[in-house]
Amino acid sequence: MNEDRRYTTDEISEVTGVNWSSCQQILTVDLSMRRTATKFVPHLLTQDQKNTHLTSCQKLKNQIESDPNFLSKVITGDESWCYGHDPETKQALSQWKTPPSPRPKKARQVRSNVKTMLIVFFDVRGIVHREFIPPGQTVNQEFYLEVLRRLRENV
Repeated sequence: MNEDRRYTTDEISEVTGVNWSSCQQILTVDLSMRRTATKFVPHLLTQDQKNTHLTSCQKLKNQIESDPNFLSKVITGDESWCYGHDPETKQALSQWKTPPSPRPKKARQVRSNVKTMLIVFFDVRGIVHREFIPPGQTVNQEFYLEVLRRLRENV
């Protein structure tokens, strides 16, 4: 168990020759152990990646300490799909009913096929630039560079 905590009760029982219920009792009652699911993370970092992240964070911290207005110069962005329907709110769909009457029903809202991507750039004061992506446009590094060039010209 100390070498690999992923062993199941069945595997421990098979390897040790101890019956399943005894293994289960030893693990849960005697050792106060319980089986838990692993936590998913986006990816596991190597030591080099961790060191790079740490160095970057230290540089940013130093920059903020030397220039208190540093964060006001940062522009970041995000993208989101916008669908062509106007969903009703839960409040708008609520209605009064008497105890014996059946609960009102509503069909599940199906997302519209009409959709477009919206990209937004913002800083500490708010939105700097927003743009709907033309249908069929691939959003990649080149596209973002072109948007940033246009943004730079307009600022």
